[in-house]
Amino acid sequence: MKATVSERILVTPSSYSRGHYLYVQEIGTLKSLEPHISRREKLESYLFFIVTEGSGTVTLHGSTRKIKAGDCVWIDCLEPYSHESSLSQPWSLMWVHFNGCQAPEFYRLYMGRDGPAVYTPPSLSPYMESLQSLYRLQQQKDALTDLLSHRYLTDLIAQIFRDTFQNQAGAFVPQKFMDIRSYIEAHYAEKLTLDGLSCMFYLSKYHLLREYQRLFGITITGDITARRLSHAKSLLRFSSDSIETIALQSGFQTSSYFIKVFKRYESMTPLEYRRKW
Repeated sequence: MKATVSERILVTPSSYSRGHYLYVQEIGTLKSLEPHISRREKLESYLFFIVTEGSGTVTLHGSTRKIKAGDCVWIDCLEPYSHESSLSQPWSLMWVHFNGCQAPEFYRLYMGRDGPAVYTPPSLSPYMESLQSLYRLQQQKDALTDLLSHRYLTDLIAQIFRDTFQNQAGAFVPQKFMDIRSYIEAHYAEKLTLDGLSCMFYLSKYHLLREYQRLFGITITGDITARRLSHAKSLLRFSSDSIETIALQSGFQTSSYFIKVFKRYESMTPLEYRRKW
């Protein structure tokens, strides 16, 4: 007797897709008829699956935890892992193995922000829709399949980030760090220093640096610079102010430093940006 009933599609992406897109390696559904354990490691792939019915366990980094209907799991398959359906409530899963040039960076960013490998989103509907769309695409296989697969995988990852970090925001971002970010938003055009912020909010600058990046996914200096550049872009497009004036109004101490930073982020000078837009 079969331990599982499954439907799957194995995909061989083009060399172009491997070099430019997120791409599907394998996708399908599984319904366990009795307990069945799956173990893997050293597989160049990322596995995402949702539990639509029943329950079971997943083991990662030597730690086992129970999962149930409504849970999502995102795994780097280079690391040893296993999952097993329960005896009393055999599970049903929807899953996709995927990879791509951007996949490791997305996963590192997620883990760097303490993203959970197992989480319970508010609703499985967006995930089911993405996985169903991906499955249909692999069945049809036409000229747009690889591009649209990249789109749906990107949507899937965005949904993971949205559900985990937005849900965590109110509960896990300390009020002091919310206050720091609000202060930066209001005062980015002024002279802000790490020493000044750490003194103002009674934090060591090392703790401030580490926790700010962990909580918001961007360094504190990177956040300040991004806000200054966004303001400068608005002035470049919608005012006739000089570069010197825009630099000072946006929080840059000199126009030469403003131009240097702008070129590093935008690969063009402020004047070139103004002409282009």
